[in-house]
Amino acid sequence: MFNFDGVSLQNIVVHNVGNKSKEEGVQLSKTLLNLNDDLIQDLLLKYFLSSFKTDAFFQFAHDSDVNLNEVYHYVDQIFENPDSFYDQSVNIAKHLYEASHHNKIKGGEFYIVHFTDCIVEDELADAVGLFKSENKDTYLRVYQQNNNFNIDYADGININKLDKGCLIFNTEKEHGYKVCIVDNLNKSSQAQYWRDDFLRVKPYENNFYHTQNYLTMCKDFVDEVLSEEQEVERPEQIALLNKSVEYFKEKEVFNESEFEQEVIQKPEVVEAFREYKEQYKEQHKEEADVELKFEDFEISSNAVKETKKKFKSVLKLDKNFSVYIHGNRDYVIKGFDEERQMSYYQLYYNDEK
Repeated sequence: MFNFDGVSLQNIVVHNVGNKSKEEGVQLSKTLLNLNDDLIQDLLLKYFLSSFKTDAFFQFAHDSDVNLNEVYHYVDQIFENPDSFYDQSVNIAKHLYEASHHNKIKGGEFYIVHFTDCIVEDELADAVGLFKSENKDTYLRVYQQNNNFNIDYADGININKLDKGCLIFNTEKEHGYKVCIVDNLNKSSQAQYWRDDFLRVKPYENNFYHTQNYLTMCKDFVDEVLSEEQEVERPEQIALLNKSVEYFKEKEVFNESEFEQEVIQKPEVVEAFREYKEQYKEQHKEEADVELKFEDFEISSNAVKETKKKFKSVLKLDKNFSVYIHGNRDYVIKGFDEERQMSYYQLYYNDEK
């Protein structure tokens, strides 16, 4: 997806953006950073770019006109006129401050960076990166002094842990640019200010997005409809999840009719699945302002790899046993022992390893 091998760090400036509800203010640098040390540049590139590994893209959005989206507008000015980089960085920092109004948001260094020679989905483009460091780590420093070794400590940034990041690629401007986001802190409401209040983006509709959404919808269907409350046994749930993943791993193009026949199979379950799918589409359209595509689309193998991590194939029995089910559902049979007044499972297999 990304190739940053030949990327160049063109311009960089650092401001400090505090919490507005605490009136911490914005501290603005007077000039751009002057980086003459190649090692520092390499470390910064690692810090800024190494966390971007997913094919999940976003695009800037606005209720009426994307040109009224502040970050879109300021970044667009940088792409159109790179000499305006510093002035637009000030505008972006001030806008971030206005969005930092939840009392739990931490202040921190805010980096605005202009990159060139990025390759995204086989296309060469420059990019603007927005990065915020909200946490500091403590490091021990051992040094030699007068034939002895001393030790002290300092607070600094861990270059392997990017707190918040955003890359805006100079491509598909008419659709709100192609945007990639990192938020490694937490998923609580106050953390979503980065995506929802500051950037104001919506998902970018591509094959990764469609694949991820369909698999997620399948998981939610099992959790909410084919639940144990509806007297559907856990092995049955796991079997459907496993078959869903296997279908997406084996096929190159998704076909809904084929999926229903090969994976869901039972007519009554197919009917329930179709009803749930329509509800899911309507709810998602209201929340994300995106029309889900549940018909023919090319399957993204990266989306399958990323989404299947959320699919649990474990049958937990009290605190005594955890059974991983990856194969034929018919080899797992549930029963009840009247004498012991306990449930049991019979597992059928050929080889023991």
